[in-house]
Amino acid sequence: MRADRLMAVLLLLQQREQLTAADVARELEVSERTARRDFDALAVAGVPVYSVQGRGGGWRLVGGARTDLSGLTSSEARALFLVAGQASAATPAVKAALRKLVRALPEPFRVQAEAAASSLVVDPQRWGSSRVEHRPPPRFLDELQDAVIRGVQVRLGYVDGNGAETARTVHPLGIVAKGPWWYLVGNTDAGRRTFRVDRVSSADPTGDPVRRPDGFDLAESWREIAGEVDRRRTPLEIQATCSRDGMARLRMVLGDRLEVGGSTAGGRVEVVIRGYNEYALAGELAGMVEWLEITGPAGVRDHLVSIGNALVERYG
Repeated sequence: MRADRLMAVLLLLQQREQLTAADVARELEVSERTARRDFDALAVAGVPVYSVQGRGGGWRLVGGARTDLSGLTSSEARALFLVAGQASAATPAVKAALRKLVRALPEPFRVQAEAAASSLVVDPQRWGSSRVEHRPPPRFLDELQDAVIRGVQVRLGYVDGNGAETARTVHPLGIVAKGPWWYLVGNTDAGRRTFRVDRVSSADPTGDPVRRPDGFDLAESWREIAGEVDRRRTPLEIQATCSRDGMARLRMVLGDRLEVGGSTAGGRVEVVIRGYNEYALAGELAGMVEWLEITGPAGVRDHLVSIGNALVERYG
């Protein structure tokens, strides 16, 4: 975290002629004592900074240097501000500091840096299963994120789940990482669509500007998309109660298909479980009967009875 803060102090020094410890403390939400230590650390590291003593003093760069972020390119500035986005693992304090530093960017970089901070969402919930799966980043991920940040339309080649390839012009709105999968959220002539990035066969920027809906929020849009996908994948809902000592196992097995409710008079936990159909869900839950009691619908209970009778017949 200190390295991030020292970078922030350096950027502020380059944007302004002079800084005091109070200035840094206010901008980066640290103590003045911490700010003074950061100035000293920059000097020890070889950064050409020096202090001006007395009334109106502070810290300056040697020669009064005020460069455009040490010659950062537009891509480098955007990469820096990805740290400030909601997908970042940086601490809230670091994110807040970097967002404040948008004002230190030269004007040509500022819009794209702000776009970088909101271009990516990470959804920690995996589709259906909690099994961890690692995949390399898909081929056109960088090109598509660049198009999102620059706000340009893309001529997209895409292969659907049946192997059919199509081409269309897309207005890229954001990138989402969900488990090992990456998705592009974009507008098309047919409305808002989601594309799995590993199925993209080509991505050619057209140079035309993206038409971005007023008030568009990538995180909120993705919540709606993921909710609709989950409803289509698991159209069946059943009601049950679970003993408290079985809840951890139930969460591990079901992941985001489990909705936890209140407690019953007997101290059990009310739950709603989503699945594909009654028979598949009964088979999945048969090993949970020690903790779980299905209260409805009746079809799932009937399938559990059938599974139980078959187990007794074979192994009893």
